[in-house]
Amino acid sequence: QVQLVESGGGLVQPGGSLRLSCATSGSIFSLNATGWYRQAPGKQRELVAVITSGGSTNYADSVKGRFTISRDNAKNTVYLQMNSLKPEDTAVYLCNADILIRGSTVHIYYWGQGTQVTVSS
Repeated sequence: QVQLVESGGGLVQPGGSLRLSCATSGSIFSLNATGWYRQAPGKQRELVAVITSGGSTNYADSVKGRFTISRDNAKNTVYLQMNSLKPEDTAVYLCNADILIRGSTVHIYYWGQGTQVTVSS
């Protein structure tokens, strides 16, 4: 069994910051490429940022310079530091991770349940 649990969302004023965490647990052999997605009401889910197992990162144009994705391999956890938040950043943020389970040779992509981020004054 593998679980992904996002946390750190909440209500913040425009210009504020939040740090999201995507914590994994279970019989994990390796946590590989991991991405943060977001979905706002009535909109398609979009990729916000992704980080590879080697630490290479990529960002959506809308968040470049404001968001930073990072990972702690010892804790199998991925973070999303969000600064200079805007009302248009309001969405449910979800984590998606490529995980190799111990004893398996098959990579499986897991989703977390999401955490709500609301940017409003």
